[in-house]
Amino acid sequence: MRYKVAVLPGDGIGPEVTAQATRVLAAAGRRFGYDFSFQEGLIGGAAYDATGHPLPEDTLSLCRESDAVLLGAVGGPRWDHLPVHLRPEAGALLPLRKALNVYANLRPARVFPALAGASTLKPEIVRGLDILVVRELTGGLYFGDKRREDIPGGQRVVETLVYTTEEIRRVARRAFELARKRRKKLTSVDKANVLESSRLWREVVTFCAGDYPDVMVNHMLVDNCAMQLVRNPKQFDVLLTENLFGDILSDQAAQLTGSLGMLPSASLGDGVGLYEPIHGSAPDIAGRQIANPIAAILSGALMLRYSFGLEEAAAAVEEAVTAVLDEGYRTPDIMEPGKTEVSTGEMGRLIAERVERNG
Repeated sequence: MRYKVAVLPGDGIGPEVTAQATRVLAAAGRRFGYDFSFQEGLIGGAAYDATGHPLPEDTLSLCRESDAVLLGAVGGPRWDHLPVHLRPEAGALLPLRKALNVYANLRPARVFPALAGASTLKPEIVRGLDILVVRELTGGLYFGDKRREDIPGGQRVVETLVYTTEEIRRVARRAFELARKRRKKLTSVDKANVLESSRLWREVVTFCAGDYPDVMVNHMLVDNCAMQLVRNPKQFDVLLTENLFGDILSDQAAQLTGSLGMLPSASLGDGVGLYEPIHGSAPDIAGRQIANPIAAILSGALMLRYSFGLEEAAAAVEEAVTAVLDEGYRTPDIMEPGKTEVSTGEMGRLIAERVERNG
């Protein structure tokens, strides 16, 4: 079986980590008999420098014609002077998500046994942590109308938060389906005591829950959820949130694991899936081969699972990551006394070899 993957390395450390993700995917292909065709496209600041736009039409066409998309990272201070619509984040990342209609962003936050001591929380609080944040990705404040108006003494900013019943329903059903395959517990996060959009959110989620009687559902205000993630994170299984809340809470959940360099993501809709590490482009360490590629590698595992249905191959990648960490290998962001520090490329090589060796 042959799969076409659009690879968008992007900016900063993006090219370094995506190279290791494709390396591991290729190793999984060799072990399980699948053929991956990787085709690169420009995105972000690199695309702006080359074409004058952060999301060229050629890149969009490549993504739409592929079976899945692997993204590295975009942005950096180098492009902060540009008009908002030409900056890598606003001009490339958000439009790409919208163009692919990937409305459900899955961000697993899992503590690997070997890294329980790397979290800023006590090991007994995070050991065994396994949370999945499901964030609505194509609605809300990020995509609403935005404008500034001159008023006496300064300016007024207006930003609109828009959600429809169907937008909420489709991401809620996706979250319920995922919860059904996990520990059958879903926490829907909102601000229904203040926001009308959250009141609709709660109504729609409650209605959808009727189709999933085997899933336990509770509703939690976003400020309480932020507190509970630090106080008792293992109470959660699947967290369902709107766009802005999910952006914030998923980063908070990720930090519980010890490093943003460990956390992958999958953005799913009804067509081509988009997979990317949740970390940024980290231009300060770009080119030094010290970035952690595990988040990108695990994003590749999510691609195997959700876009291609290759569960055995996905599990093999995740098991290889666990094994290499158990053997004591670390990139600088997760380095501990007594462990072996390795480069970005070396970590990728170790994981790829483990994927094939376990076959």
